[in-house]
Amino acid sequence: MRIGSGWDIHALVPNRTLIIGGVHIPHDKGEAGHSDGDVLIHAIIDAILGALAKGDIGSHFPDTDPTYKNADSQELLKQILEHELSPYSITNLDTTIILQRPKLREHIDVIRQNLAKIMHLDLEQVSVKAKTSEGMLNEVGSGNAIIAYATVLISP
Repeated sequence: MRIGSGWDIHALVPNRTLIIGGVHIPHDKGEAGHSDGDVLIHAIIDAILGALAKGDIGSHFPDTDPTYKNADSQELLKQILEHELSPYSITNLDTTIILQRPKLREHIDVIRQNLAKIMHLDLEQVSVKAKTSEGMLNEVGSGNAIIAYATVLISP
């Protein structure tokens, strides 16, 4: 068994769609990023690559490559699962999103279901938690940034 952890942070800016775990969340801001900016999937990709000791998301999908401009992060995750994960499989995934607003409670189940579907996991293998920063953490607390953490356990 191997374990990996990942995290990501993105600024929240107007005129972008807020996408978390492949799910569009209604909000007046979205993640700034070279791809679609899905901070949760980026953290998951880093956790998987970390468990495999195969670098990070930037080494596989560099932001200097125009191929990945506005890329769908779900597709990037699928590529990692298809081309990098073997001979391992994911035992479980635990994630935390830190976002001041909007509140994510009503979206958590849909995010979990979407991640389980993309990753070919049972729902019980996927944990998604949402926290606020209680108004702290500078940009996150002011509603201008989002952070995600992911931990993954893989086994042969």
